Amino acid sequence: MDALIQAFGLVFDPYVLAVIGASAVFGMFVGAMPGLTATMATALLVPVTFFMSPVPALGAIVTATAMAIFAGDIPGAMLRMPGTPASAAYTDESYAMTQKGQLNLNLGVNLVFSVAGGLVGVAVLIACAPLLAEVAINFSSYEYFWLALLGLTCAVFMTNADPVKGFLSLFIGLLLASVGIDPAAGYPRFTFGDVNLMSGINFVPTLIGMFAVSELMRGAVSLDGTGRVVVQQVGNIFRGVGAVFRRYWFNFLRGSLLGTAIGALPGAGADIAAWISYAVSKRFSKEPEKFGTGHVEGIVDSTSANNSALGGAWIPALVFGIPGDSITAIVIGVLYMKGMNPGPTVFTENPQLIYAVFLIFILANIIMLPLGWAAIKSARQILRVPRNLLLPIILLFCLVGSFAMTNSLYGVALMLVMGIFGWFLEEHGIPVAPLILGLVLGEMLEQTFVQSMIKSDGAVLEFFARPIAGVLGVATILIWVVMIGRGIQRSMAPRAA
Repeated sequence: MDALIQAFGLVFDPYVLAVIGASAVFGMFVGAMPGLTATMATALLVPVTFFMSPVPALGAIVTATAMAIFAGDIPGAMLRMPGTPASAAYTDESYAMTQKGQLNLNLGVNLVFSVAGGLVGVAVLIACAPLLAEVAINFSSYEYFWLALLGLTCAVFMTNADPVKGFLSLFIGLLLASVGIDPAAGYPRFTFGDVNLMSGINFVPTLIGMFAVSELMRGAVSLDGTGRVVVQQVGNIFRGVGAVFRRYWFNFLRGSLLGTAIGALPGAGADIAAWISYAVSKRFSKEPEKFGTGHVEGIVDSTSANNSALGGAWIPALVFGIPGDSITAIVIGVLYMKGMNPGPTVFTENPQLIYAVFLIFILANIIMLPLGWAAIKSARQILRVPRNLLLPIILLFCLVGSFAMTNSLYGVALMLVMGIFGWFLEEHGIPVAPLILGLVLGEMLEQTFVQSMIKSDGAVLEFFARPIAGVLGVATILIWVVMIGRGIQRSMAPRAA
């Protein structure tokens, strides 16, 4: 109890509250700008935290990250340009809702369910941190291999397009993920002698190109001389959200818990949580045919998942000192810099610090509601700027974001090439979402497969020997069997008729 009282005193200090408020505004801005990421927001805050004590330093990072993950939904809904990679999974769905005249409901659902999902993630973090971390620490290369394969299998559920085109897009993503150094032999692959390609195809410039630049190209083609306004709808973003919650409360709980569990797995994070949650939502929906046409169900699942995953990612970071994602990897560095080693001992030596983190998470999600509302209203006013002025400004942010991720013109060139390629694919009816998923999970799939084969000396049955790996493996194979069976059944139906 004394530690909790100390934590309240640490968090509700005027200086700490001022830091949290400033970080919230900064995170909202970074997340709402296409091309800038939550990880970038965290990295930019690190030099500032040099001059802070541990609580305000952690408060700045936690708050900015939570705000950036939500704010990434705003340009996704308005412009089909995800502000952060965590919003990419449902950007097409979100933008389709906007095209149907449901922008207010779309952004209201994103805001409310982001706040609620974040609070669920915090609740699980508080209640189950040691238990979930113990499960996560038991994951070996076998479990991660099946998890990656299961995530790739979800690609077939994410698109309403021709399954063949969906798989083609997925395989292109896997091919792009293989560029760089071979994890087994250490030999460069598909680099064509370019040193920049030895580090692989950078994810963020590719994401910016595939979604933002390709959309800018479509917008440039459709420009007219009148300077058409992008967004004009103004209204109450909270109207109708209650009805959505009453109808899809189970989706909210499922997405939040799934996101927390995935976030607790080291290396997974909010991006993968959103992709998998969206695919699960479509797989078990009573109306799967509506996905891709502006259906709010998938958005409820995935926007709850990516925000709850933030709390989940702190579980292995605090309990075992193992980063759950790139953001908590930075946090661990900050903790070491402050002379505080994350791990089991932090719960006994500095319990007030743990309670302070919990309180900051709760506070950040609560203030997200009014600040998110203000950000949405501000974004609408900004997006009233004529397209012939707005598109170059957005392109400038894309260029800055791509350059910042690689610190070279390679990121800019990669973004432009991927933008043209993404535009070409979509013009021919090939979805880009499976490609992004393949690029995200491809490296994990290959590395864990190579590690597992080396450990098992080529024995395939070893992939099923561990309990969790066996369950994941059997589940993945069963999904394949069901998918193939349904495909054969559909192909046989016309012949029988």
